[in-house]
Amino acid sequence: MPVRKIDAACQKDVRQFVEFPFDLYKDCSLWVPPLVSSVKHALNREKHPFYRHSAADFFVAEHNGQTLGRVAVLNNRNYNAFRRANTAFFGYFDAVEDTAVAQALFDAAFDWAKEQGLQTMVGPRGVLASEGGGILVEGFEYLPAMGIAYNFPYYDHLLSACGFEKDTDYVSGLLPGDYALDERFFKLAERAKTRRGFRVKKFRNKAELRAWVPRAIEAHRRAFENTHTYFPPTREETALIVDTLLSVAEPELIKLVLKDDDIVGFVAAYRDLSPGLQKAGGRLWPFGWFYIWQERSRAKRLNINGLGLLPEYRGLGVNTILYTELQKTVQTHPVEQMEIIQIEEGNAKSLAEMKAIGGMTWYKRHRSYQRAL
Repeated sequence: MPVRKIDAACQKDVRQFVEFPFDLYKDCSLWVPPLVSSVKHALNREKHPFYRHSAADFFVAEHNGQTLGRVAVLNNRNYNAFRRANTAFFGYFDAVEDTAVAQALFDAAFDWAKEQGLQTMVGPRGVLASEGGGILVEGFEYLPAMGIAYNFPYYDHLLSACGFEKDTDYVSGLLPGDYALDERFFKLAERAKTRRGFRVKKFRNKAELRAWVPRAIEAHRRAFENTHTYFPPTREETALIVDTLLSVAEPELIKLVLKDDDIVGFVAAYRDLSPGLQKAGGRLWPFGWFYIWQERSRAKRLNINGLGLLPEYRGLGVNTILYTELQKTVQTHPVEQMEIIQIEEGNAKSLAEMKAIGGMTWYKRHRSYQRAL
């Protein structure tokens, strides 16, 4: 099976790599296309901040002039330095249902990684720490949350055939929009505010939200730095992540729990714009922006993709404040459903807390894979 490393400086090659999944999923009503401009930016070695410190290459499998698959392989030197690891990442994997295609793609990726002196491969991951999301292995009948991967069921078989094993799973849960917490949560939240001096910070506009971003990033680091996937983004990468988040954020859907002026917990919700992204077809122009903007006013689902608290404040009632504030958000912004996005299966405490609030249905599972080289 012929596999070719594309020239990321060649527009034709980039277009081939970026547009392959649009052809692969053209008859799939549940696939949500990424923004073409974002994927092209990820391949741009001149402009994307990833290439200031790390390296990546991109491969396509071809036969008789037809593209059959693609994959990226990354040497994220910042991750490896922070984790004292020798790990390669794969990402942007898509392929037809053919193990020979997948094997040829990954053989090229394995050879590249070994030439870089790397010893294991993990994925899927993107060029930013906020990208990746895993391979969907359960929940194929549901529309994906915005920015979260959807793929055909056979992907797990392809990866297993190439020698990959499960690294970890991430589960996503669904809450009905009219769910109601037990009254005891509100009593516990008020008690925590009164006795321990916690207060809730709300936002009126994006300018106010942006002013809090540096402190929010530090709180996120402290909340998640002990997870095995975390590594600190650079200043340029942070700016790119923040700009992406603010492009979809509604300030009134984001709340912080403060102790004095220090952030000790946070909850971030945003409207799921997946149906608008489907109509946009991966392009903002000429009309894609309109479909996405239109979806903001009629979205039926909220995504909860930022819920955390600092480890030293666990068990002090901050979690009850976060849950009650989440319910207040839903009461003022009615939706039919809320999706709690991707809790790592080893995070027993978070899973237990989600169970405690009641009404949760775990309905999607994404998998991260690993393989020794």
